Amino acid sequence: MSIGKLIIKIIVAALAIAIATFFTPGMSNEGGIWSLILAAIVIGILDWAILKFTNIDASPFGRGFVGFIVAAAILYITGMIVEGFTVTIFGAIIGALILGVVDIFIPEDKKAM
Repeated sequence: MSIGKLIIKIIVAALAIAIATFFTPGMSNEGGIWSLILAAIVIGILDWAILKFTNIDASPFGRGFVGFIVAAAILYITGMIVEGFTVTIFGAIIGALILGVVDIFIPEDKKAM
């Protein structure tokens, strides 16, 4: 993957997180665009690590209940890691649903274009 594609993928992921944050009670972003970008990077790293070590894809839809729970857990952990980006347990559950809906309109294979 080229640097350009990686940057586009991070920006699109940050946009998806911003959309989820706007619509989700229990998710907030007080750190501006930089905390969204950092959250997108952290989510990408956690998703990669979980896929690498457990072979579970953290896609809220299409991977069933386990993928949904893993996506919610990744959101919650990201809220604990990224300063300015907070997520409650309820917010992580609702946020995973919203990110799943956003993912339907911007699927992973389209993000890297």
